[in-house]
Amino acid sequence: MSQASRLFEGFSALDRQTSRVRFAGVIGGEGPPVLLLHGYPQCHATWHDVAPALAESYTVIAPDLPGYGKSRVLDDGPWHKRAVGAELVALMRALGHDRFAVVGHDRGARVGYRLALDHPDRVSAYCSLAVVPTLDVWPAVDRQFAKGAFHWFLFAQPGDLPERMLAADPDAFLDATLNQMAGGIEKLHPAAVDAYREAFRRTSVRQAMIEDYRSAYDVDVEHDAADRASGRKIVCPVMVLWAAERLVASGMESGKLTAPDVWRRWADDVQGFDIACGHLLPEQAAEAVIEKVVPFLEASLRSDAND
Repeated sequence: MSQASRLFEGFSALDRQTSRVRFAGVIGGEGPPVLLLHGYPQCHATWHDVAPALAESYTVIAPDLPGYGKSRVLDDGPWHKRAVGAELVALMRALGHDRFAVVGHDRGARVGYRLALDHPDRVSAYCSLAVVPTLDVWPAVDRQFAKGAFHWFLFAQPGDLPERMLAADPDAFLDATLNQMAGGIEKLHPAAVDAYREAFRRTSVRQAMIEDYRSAYDVDVEHDAADRASGRKIVCPVMVLWAAERLVASGMESGKLTAPDVWRRWADDVQGFDIACGHLLPEQAAEAVIEKVVPFLEASLRSDAND
């Protein structure tokens, strides 16, 4: 049994192949389907407290993103968010779910909003944890953001420079990242940290993470910009939860806009809540996340049933 599996008592292992990905992760519970998407530099283990609570009322599917954790990509790409979203739709259809809610954290939230934009008939509700859209981030980047999120710029470098640097000491790089995000790596579950280390030691996983950030620098922004120009928006209900951290987005630093205001550029039905914790909301503030997500999903499900 893997380190991550020990965190999900009563869940089954997810092992399902689409045309481009062999997905790993966990699945559990009964009821309407909810897709949980983790962030960087993690895997599905980040949901070890949230998933069991949701599984009391929902069928919870928590995959490793393509290339992350133990999900293997079967080709060389491209792996921008649009491509990842398409494979997740294929995964959910293979599991028998044509319509589902999406809850994403960090990179998973970026996949989630792209999925909701590209597949409006598939996504019944969308919740973003600790993220504002990529198109709104870049214009607001300053030296404070660059120092705290230096990996955005390191991973975007061409060639194999990032790959070589991360290969020099994967554990040190990962531990420093988690320590910064959590305000102390000791605050995270040891079994989850072990799962993250096990994955990050693999060259293919590090490569997938780097490609994830490279896409955010160019192709993902192009897709966002095209949607902004065309006026396309997310049609399902949206909820954003953000930590007591500095969320960079154009217009926010002036104090004129909140995170929900930024998301209203992308959706009409938006609500949001500030949660006092660090960046890793699913692990550092699971109870608060559950407290907000469950009624949001319940209300969205009722609304979806009445449409």
